[in-house]
Amino acid sequence: MNLEKIRAAAERVARSEGLEIVDVEWKVGKQRFLRVTIDRVPQKIAAPGSLLAADVAGAEVLAGDADPKISHADCERVSQQLSVILDVEELIEGAAGYTLEVSSPGLDRALKKAGDFERFVGRLAKITTSEPIGDAKFFEGRLAGFADGRVKMELKGKQPRVVEIPLEGIRKAQLVVEF
Repeated sequence: MNLEKIRAAAERVARSEGLEIVDVEWKVGKQRFLRVTIDRVPQKIAAPGSLLAADVAGAEVLAGDADPKISHADCERVSQQLSVILDVEELIEGAAGYTLEVSSPGLDRALKKAGDFERFVGRLAKITTSEPIGDAKFFEGRLAGFADGRVKMELKGKQPRVVEIPLEGIRKAQLVVEF
């Protein structure tokens, strides 16, 4: 199983739809399962003052919303196109079938690469580190930037502070849903 070839095929399909690949996972248990997570490429959309704009793939978003959402139709198009490529290029080995799932990253999406931390500056997030930073391994606060391989996070509490977390020291990070 060459997951990099599968990721490359998924990225070709996503790019053709104006989307990006967030993650590709292959799991084997009772069934063989390929999960592909897609998202829209963040864009600066419309001028302030206009009420509605459409991005290149046709999704309607409010003006100024640089984070339009993935639709069921987006997932369906990527799934259909990727399924054909996986079969034609024989990227899934073996005679046994597999399940292909194409989905959005969700509101509490995982943050994995530097670009994720830059894209979501100002959003509430949770980060767990492999090793303690100061006396803690768990942080929840607002993303305040990314520079020199370090995520900056504003922490609330009795004494608000900014902590810098090395990207390579992050075990898990995700956005927190706010209402």
